[in-house]
Amino acid sequence: MKQKRKIFMKYTIIFVFLLSGTTAYAEKTQSKEQRILSSVTLIEWDSKESMKRLSRSSHKVDFFPLSNHFVSQENKIFCGLASSAIVLNALRLGQKKGLPQDKRSIGKNERSWLPKVWNPFFEKYTSRNILNKQTKKRAEILGQPIKIKGKMKKDYGLQLRQLAQVLRANQLNVTVRVVNEVMDTETIKKEIFKNLSSKNDFVLVNYSRKSLGQKGGGHISPLGAYDKKSDSFLIMDVNPNKAPWVWVKAKDLIEAMRTFDTIENRGYLLISDIK
Repeated sequence: MKQKRKIFMKYTIIFVFLLSGTTAYAEKTQSKEQRILSSVTLIEWDSKESMKRLSRSSHKVDFFPLSNHFVSQENKIFCGLASSAIVLNALRLGQKKGLPQDKRSIGKNERSWLPKVWNPFFEKYTSRNILNKQTKKRAEILGQPIKIKGKMKKDYGLQLRQLAQVLRANQLNVTVRVVNEVMDTETIKKEIFKNLSSKNDFVLVNYSRKSLGQKGGGHISPLGAYDKKSDSFLIMDVNPNKAPWVWVKAKDLIEAMRTFDTIENRGYLLISDIK
C-alpha cells in the first residue's frame, strides 16, 4: 500500500511539473495582440466616467466640429471613407463654396416630382463622392484584386497610406505616421494630443480592434479628445452598430496601431486643409 502511494505521489509531482511548464510556455508564446487584450479597459461613451473625462479634458478642440459633422459608416467596409468625409466636412462645410454634391441620394426617376428649377442636393462630402482617379477605386475597396508585391490580391478597405491618398486627392495636407517598433510611445502621444488641442486639424487612427478586446479586424476612426488624468483618448467610432465611442488608454491605442496590416504596420494621420 505504501509503495502504491509513493508511485501515485511521484506521478502527481511529474504531472504538476509538466502542467506548470506547459502553462509557462503558453504564456511565453502568447501573441502580442492576446497580451494587449488581457489588460485593456474601455470606457464607453454614455458612462459617468466618460462624462467626467470629457468635461475635464483640456485637449478636446476637435471633438466639437467632429461631432457636428459625424456620420456612421454605410457598410462594414467603409470606415475609412466615413472618417474621411467627417474630416473633410469639419474642415470645409460652411467655409468653402463649390463642394461636391452626392446626387445618388435621390434617384433620377424620383427627381421628376421635384421642381425643375430647384436643386435638392447639399454641397457636402459623403462616402460616395470622395474617391477619384487618384485614389483606390470603390470596387478595389470592396475586394477587386490589386497588385501587392507583384501579385494580384484582394485588399478590402483602406490601408493607412491609401487612406492618406484619399485625403490628399481632395486637396488636404496629410502627415502619415506608421507606428512601427522604433516609434516612441510618449512621442506619439504628445504629437496626437497636441493636434487635439489646436483648431482646424484632425487625427484619424488605423488600429486593430482585436488588440482592444473588440470583435473585428483593422478599423479607422477619428479621435475627439485626450484626458490627461486617465491618460486616455476618445475614439469616435464610425461604426456604432458594432461598437460605441470609447475612451482607451493611450498606451493601449498606440499598441493597437503598432500592428501589421498587409504590407506594413497601422498608424495615424495628421490632417489639415491647404490654405
